[in-house]
Amino acid sequence: MRSYYNNTFFDWNPWHGCTKTSPGCAHCYVYRQDKMYGSNKSSIQASLNKDFDLPIRKGRDKKYKIPSGAVIMTCFTSDFLLEDADQWRPEAWKIMKTRSDCTFYFFTKRIERLPSVLPDDWGEGYDNVIIGCTAENQEMADKRLPVFTKLPIKHKSIILAPLLGPIDITSSLDCGIEQVSVGGESGTDARICDYSWILDIRRQCMEHDVPFHFHQTGAKFAKDGKLYRIKRGYQLEQAAKAGINFRIGPDMKPY
Repeated sequence: MRSYYNNTFFDWNPWHGCTKTSPGCAHCYVYRQDKMYGSNKSSIQASLNKDFDLPIRKGRDKKYKIPSGAVIMTCFTSDFLLEDADQWRPEAWKIMKTRSDCTFYFFTKRIERLPSVLPDDWGEGYDNVIIGCTAENQEMADKRLPVFTKLPIKHKSIILAPLLGPIDITSSLDCGIEQVSVGGESGTDARICDYSWILDIRRQCMEHDVPFHFHQTGAKFAKDGKLYRIKRGYQLEQAAKAGINFRIGPDMKPY
């Protein structure tokens, strides 16, 4: 896998909006953000963003505005595999292939849809695309990860967030997983994330020599029987201070 620890990061949201699909979606940050702008919808139909072509835009000097070597965090205000986006995704794949000099990273709660929406030239995967599969509890891990680990993807990561309970992922860790990232839930309605769950996932990763990243505590963080309420601005910082990352670069982009 190409190293992306020391690269420049950019956000690319080709479309916006999503439909809740599992318990982890209950307090989704996308809905919270939209509510700030007056939307109280329980489902947000996807719409195309004006920055759809951002990765291939060029400046007056005829060079790409996003430089070569950048990591492009993709579709973080939606789900890249959302059915609403089926009409736009083929062009998004083409953009990723055109910018083979950049790394695109997206994660999904709809991994079962991937085989039906892959481009014809996907083969065993594009070298410059990292796909992450999310799970928030054991039920979702058992449902999604066996599918995920068998798919033709060159670079795979697992995101256990928002972590809602203990999860055993040991059966998936010898299947080419390049990183596991764990985090609690943010927002005023956040559910509790217990530090013991995080440490156990870390143990699983260490035993299988898979990089582990604790990316955020969440708003309600339990440790040693005590509940801590952590403000949004400190959730990433407190996770970093725990010092429990395993085989992760010090300037890794949180997700």
